[in-house]
This record gives sequence, C-alpha cells and structure tokens, in this order.
Amino acid sequence: MPLPLTSAPLVLVERPKDGPRHVPRRAKIWELSRYLHCSIIGTCLSTVELRHILAKSGFVTDSVCDHELHGKGVTVAGQTDVAGKLLNKALDRCHRQAINQFGKAKNAADLGGLWNDARARGDIPGAYWAALTHPEASDELVRRMFGEVHMLSHLVGAANRVDIRRLTELEAENGRLQEKLQRQEAHLREGISRRDATIRELNQLLARRISEQVVDSDAISAPSELATVKALVADLELRLGAETRRRTALEARWARLVEDARKDGEARAAAEAREQLLQGELEALEASLVTTPDGAHEFAATNRLDSVAVLYVGGRPQQQSSLKTLAAPRGIAMLFHDGGIDDRHGLLAGLISRADAVVFPVDCVSHEAALAVKRLCRNAAKPFVPLRSSGISSFLAALDRMAVTKPLQEPVAPI
Repeated sequence: MPLPLTSAPLVLVERPKDGPRHVPRRAKIWELSRYLHCSIIGTCLSTVELRHILAKSGFVTDSVCDHELHGKGVTVAGQTDVAGKLLNKALDRCHRQAINQFGKAKNAADLGGLWNDARARGDIPGAYWAALTHPEASDELVRRMFGEVHMLSHLVGAANRVDIRRLTELEAENGRLQEKLQRQEAHLREGISRRDATIRELNQLLARRISEQVVDSDAISAPSELATVKALVADLELRLGAETRRRTALEARWARLVEDARKDGEARAAAEAREQLLQGELEALEASLVTTPDGAHEFAATNRLDSVAVLYVGGRPQQQSSLKTLAAPRGIAMLFHDGGIDDRHGLLAGLISRADAVVFPVDCVSHEAALAVKRLCRNAAKPFVPLRSSGISSFLAALDRMAVTKPLQEPVAPI
C-alpha cells in the first residue's frame, strides 16, 4: 500500500500524547502506521511463518490461500491482542541479528547508513524491520525505506520479464497438450463404440439369416436350394473377413493413440518440470537483485557459503568473470575447468580434490567431461550439481540450493 500524498504530516509511529516524542524503546508493530503493515508482512515474514502464527491464534485455517493469509496478517498487525503480540514477537525472533546490529545506531543518520549498507548487500527483511522499529527512526527515513522496498518488486519484475514470458508460454503449451489428449481420448472412445455396434449388428444378422435359411440336410435336395445356401455362407464369410480386418485396423489405431497419449503425457510432465525449474531460478534472481545507492541494479548474496570452493566445469570462458563476481559476496572461491578443450583432462581430478562442490551446465559441456565429473566426484565423495543451462539464473539457483543443504554432502538435487 503506497504512503498517501498529503500536505498534512502523516504520523508513522504513534507516541503517547502526554509524554515526550522520543521514547527510549523500539516501537511495536501496532504502533507503526497502518500504511506500513502491508510491506512489513510481505517483506519481513515468509508465508510459512505467517501461516503458523495466524493458525496458532485461531485467525486462519490451512485452506486459506496465500493472498487471504496476507490480508489477515495486515489486519492483525494493527491490533494489540494476542495475535498482534505473537506477530511482533515472531518478527523480533526472526530478525534478532539485524535488531542487535541496528541497535548500535545513535541517531537517524547512523540508522540511514546501516540501512544503505544492508540494502546494498540484499539483506532487506531484517534491516527493514530493525530500522522501522528503532527509536531514532525519523519520518523522512521511514518514507525513504518504504519507497525503496516498494519499488524493489517492480524492478525485479522488469529485469526478469524474459523468464516470466517463457513461463507463460510453457503454461499455454501445457494447456494445448491437455486439450489434444482429451480430443484423442474422445475419438478413441467413439471408434470403439462404432466397432462394438458393428459386431452386434453382424451377430444379429448372422443369427437371423441362419434361422431363416437353415434346413435339414434331407430337405436340401434341389441344386438351386444348395447353391442359395452356399452363396449365403460365402457372403457371410466375406462380411466377417471385412469386419475382422476393420477390427484389426481399429486395434492398431487404438495402440497408436495410446502411445501418442503416453508421449503427450511425458511431454506435459517435462514441460511442468521445466516450469518448476524456471520458477526456482526466477525466485533466486528476485532474491539476489538489489538496487545500489546510485540507482543501478546488481546481484547481491542472499545465502552465504563462507570458505567454500566450487569448481565450474564447462561453460563459456567469457562468463567466468561474471560467475566470480556473483560468487564472491557469498564467500565462495571459484575454480574453473573447460572440460578438456584447452585444459587437460588430467587436471580435472586435482581440481575436484581442491573443491567442496562441482557444478557443470548440461548444455555447454562434453558428454565425456560430464561422465568424468560424476565418476571422480563419487570416488572423492564430493557433491556435484548438473545445471539446466550455462545462464546466470541456473548458477544462482544452484548456489542457493547448496546454501540450504549445508553442510555440503551428496546428494544435491540437479538445478
């Protein structure tokens, strides 16, 4: 919710009417302006944490969607009852480290400097909560922090519009595959129904002809009557042969349709898996993108892997400097091997022994190098992560996944 533009001063923190403006304690969430609650709930608490708090206080059930859950959280933030106190307590617990760091600020200028440093590192949630509730937080600083947090989501969306468009295309492709499968199933059911109806009609026709034409062998004395019976039998045999061939063709077509449906199902599953991978990479990009004080955009570390060496096998040589730049804020030392183009394969075992983890892009590495990495990593008990592509987003998602699975050990899921 944007802060309203008005000529009258907006009270961002409620103060006791009969006391001094400066209070020597941190503000509670219900003492902050209601215009700040939406950004605090959306930025400083995860959906899992918020759902746990509101379910504990009886405000929501497990069936509530994330949007409704966010609305309930914003409502509770302005209340001083049990739910509001639980919410304030959870925010303090989650961001205790940032609160201790920002507690050293003696005035609004110090507080603004700490905020700028945290924003440059990408440490937005804890710094935002600690600065908003600090006793020295001025209205001017609160407005600036609110505006920067509000614009961050717009900047991230603009920077990742290509990935979002690809996700939309995958969803549309998934819908087309489902429609095609439904049409094939309906056509197949119709063909089976026609076949069964034809078989029933032939059986009825055969029974009727036999009942009408069968006579005792003694009664068939005239050559004309015997010829009639033979002609009838020949005609029925022709009809039966034609329907048998038709049934065989329908069964073959049924088998082809079943196989096509299976392939369509596999394609749809692959599209959904790719969509999930792209979503994970998009989230990693959004979490890492920050705005520098001069208005530029850059990637900052959200999860650290201090003193960890990562070996990158394959890829494009011109990307190595960019990968080092992205890894450095996370405390990661990068090693590189091109998979055997210029670097000798004999160097690969030595580099793997020096690394804590190995990654390689499956779209930009030789088959021989990929097999060698897997074999050497298993022998050395080192984790390896195949990347979906040699792009920056796949590399960032791999680093975040490694940070979540610390300490590094096999297996690490492919990215």
